[in-house]
Amino acid sequence: MSAPEAQGATVAIVGGGISGLAAAWEIVSRPSGSGSPAKVVVFDAAERTGGKIRTGTVGPVEGIDLGPDTFVTRNSAAVELCRELGLGDDLVAPAAAGAFVWARGALRRLPSASFLGVPTRLAPLAQSGIVSRHGVARAALDLVLPPAALGASARADRSVASIVAPRLGAEVARRLVDPIVGGIHAGSTHDMSAAAVFPELLDAARSGGSLMRALGALRAGNSDPRFEEDGEVPLAPPPIFQSLRGGLERLVDALTRSLRERGVMIHTGAPVTALERQETAWRVVSSATTTDASAVVLATPAAVSAQLLAPHAPPATAALRAIDAASVAIVTLAYRRADVARSLHGGTGYLVPDEGARFVTACTWLTTKWAHLANQQGARDLVVVRASVGRIDDERFARMDDGDIVAKAHAEIARHMGIRRGPVAQSVTRWEGAFPQYRVGHLDRVAMIESAVASTEGIAVCGAFLSGVGIPACIAEARRSAAALMAGGTTRAPS
Repeated sequence: MSAPEAQGATVAIVGGGISGLAAAWEIVSRPSGSGSPAKVVVFDAAERTGGKIRTGTVGPVEGIDLGPDTFVTRNSAAVELCRELGLGDDLVAPAAAGAFVWARGALRRLPSASFLGVPTRLAPLAQSGIVSRHGVARAALDLVLPPAALGASARADRSVASIVAPRLGAEVARRLVDPIVGGIHAGSTHDMSAAAVFPELLDAARSGGSLMRALGALRAGNSDPRFEEDGEVPLAPPPIFQSLRGGLERLVDALTRSLRERGVMIHTGAPVTALERQETAWRVVSSATTTDASAVVLATPAAVSAQLLAPHAPPATAALRAIDAASVAIVTLAYRRADVARSLHGGTGYLVPDEGARFVTACTWLTTKWAHLANQQGARDLVVVRASVGRIDDERFARMDDGDIVAKAHAEIARHMGIRRGPVAQSVTRWEGAFPQYRVGHLDRVAMIESAVASTEGIAVCGAFLSGVGIPACIAEARRSAAALMAGGTTRAPS
C-alpha cells in the first residue's frame, strides 16, 4: 500500500487517550507531501478524550490531577508537544524535591547515591535507616561476593528482584527497589523484566561482579535523573519533572481542540467493535459509525488491540494477550493543616514497601509538590495528598466502595504523617487495567507484535504496553508509529 498521505486517504485511529491523540497530531501537523492531506477520524469508547489523564476539583482546590500528575523531561516528547500547542509558558516544575520511604516504623529519606533504589554507595544506605543493620551488612556482601557464574543465561532477560536480592539482600530488594521500580508499573519486581524496565541493572548483572560498583561507575559519568541524590535529583535547569499549571488535562483539551480545528473528526462514546479487511481498505466498525480507511492506528490497551487484530495478525494477538495489566485507585484527601502533625518540607511524598498487607503503595504531598495548588486561596489552610492503592497482586480496593477505600487509606496515612482528624474533602478515582505489566520476556513479546503488525499492511499499534508507561513514552511511540505508517514504512522507527 502506498503512503496514505499521498492518496489523500482516510486514517482511522482507534483510541482517544494520549497515544491516539498524539498519533492524530503527528499526521495532521506534519508537512504535506505532493498529495492531499489525509483525513483523520478518531474513535474512543469513553465519553471524553485523554484516557487516564484527568484533572478535577477536591474540596475548594482546583486543577488537581486524578491520574498522572507529572512527566519526566528526560524524554522530551511531552514538553515538545506542550510547546507545539502553545502551552510552553504554563509548564511548571515541582516546588520540592526528595522522597521518603515508610520503613521500620518511620518516614525515612531515600538514600543519596542510588539508581532506581539500588544503592551505589554503602554509607548513605546505612545512614538512611531504611534497612536494618543486618540489611546493611548483607548489602555490603555485594562488594566481596565472587562474580556470579551466569553461563548460558548471561544474555537472557531476568526479573529485577532476581538480580538485586542475591547480591544486595532481601531488605534492599523489598524496601527500596520494589517500591520504586515496582511502583512505577504497579507491579512486582519478582517477575518484572529487567531488560524492559531497568536495562542498566541487567547490564551490571552481566558483568558478574558488584552491582554497586557497576552502577556507581555508570553514575559517575551519567546525569540520568534515575540516579537519585537525596531521593531525587535536586532541581536545576532543565527540571527533571514537569507538569502544567492547572493540571495535565489542559494538554488533552488543547490537543483535542487543535485536532478538531484541523478537521479531525473525534467520536467519543464510540467503542470499535470490529476491524474488517476490505479489498483496498480497512473497515472500522463502531457504535457511532462505520468508516473505511486506508490505514488504521490502534492506540488501545493490549487486550483491545488483541481482539481487533485476532482475524488479521494471530502472532501479534497471542503476544498482546500475554500482556496483563494492573488496576489501581487514586485517593485524594484534603486535611486541615492544623491537623497534620508532621512538617512536609523537604520532600514530595513517600513510598510504602509491600510489607504486612499494607494498603497504600505511595503518598504524594500535592500542596508541597506543586506551588500552583498550594497558592490557591482555598488551599492556604489545607494539606492535600494523594494515595495510590492497588497493584498487580493486590486489588482489594476493587471489592470496596469509595467510603471504605477512603477510610482505609486515611488510617494508614494518618499513622504515617501524624494526622489527628479525618479529611475535610476526598475523591476516589478508579483506573481499571491502567498499568500494563512488563514481565520477564517483555521485549520478545514486543518484537513479535511489531513483526506481525509490520507484515499486516496499513496497520500500526502504539500504547503504554509497548515501551513505556509514562506520558512522554506514549507520545513518542505514537508519533513514531504514525509517521512511519504515513511514510509507508514499518510501524516503528529503528531503535
